[in-house]
Amino acid sequence: MTRLSGTGIWSGALRYGDKAEAAERAAELERLGYTALWVPDVGGELFSSLANLLAATSTATIGTGILNIWMHSPDETAAQHAALTTEHGPRFLCGLGISHRPLIDAVNEPGAYAKPLAKMTEYLDGLDAAEVPLPRDSRVLAALGPKMLELARTRTAGTHPYLVTPELTAKAREGVGADGLVASEQGVVLETDPGKARATARLHLGGYLALPNYSNNWKRQGFTDDDLADGGSDRLVDALVVWGDEAAIAERVQAHRDAGADHVCIQVLTDDPMGFPAEQWRALAPALTA
Repeated sequence: MTRLSGTGIWSGALRYGDKAEAAERAAELERLGYTALWVPDVGGELFSSLANLLAATSTATIGTGILNIWMHSPDETAAQHAALTTEHGPRFLCGLGISHRPLIDAVNEPGAYAKPLAKMTEYLDGLDAAEVPLPRDSRVLAALGPKMLELARTRTAGTHPYLVTPELTAKAREGVGADGLVASEQGVVLETDPGKARATARLHLGGYLALPNYSNNWKRQGFTDDDLADGGSDRLVDALVVWGDEAAIAERVQAHRDAGADHVCIQVLTDDPMGFPAEQWRALAPALTA
């Protein structure tokens, strides 16, 4: 797989929205110059959604941000990756993640979520041992802490950091080394009114503030429990979600690049979390894809 660069789009709607509209939007995003389309995995059938996006595009990378390793066996993932790349070329970048204890314990036996580093290592072993192995250069890890970043460096192409500041992108670069891929996600609100913008940002952040994988990462950067309380302090919200006009958003994307990101994928946030923000995608393209 060619090393990923440029600016991409991270969107739940491309995975969970209407399939015909997702395909139409994917084709347009590719024409606008976005180099990759990233989708989440929080349940439901995954690989048909990826096939839909791959079929609608010809050059864009389609990435999972992330494939939940508790929901798909290594054999299934490797086989589906092989089938999709055979049909569409080497454009499926498999982002893998360990997910979060509250989610996994809710859908499995309580206590199922244990030893995340060992679980991920075992999963990577399974991908390597599959009938058609999933190549190292076609997989990345959602790594935040130093041990998972080390695993990303030694066993994959690199890392897909989610909900991070440019300072944490720099930590990701340090963790995976000069040769590792860093593809950072950045939430954005195309709105110049501070109150409206932060309200939209908090709507997005609300589900993440209590998740230890994220909160511990932010605390390593110097944020406190007070920053995480009551929907997040303005300081935390502004650090995690950039809002303003096209120039302000482009400046934050550039800050991630300056910190070591090869690729930045923006997640456009609106009051409709599962909508297709096509107008904002179009408006931002000239500033982000030139």
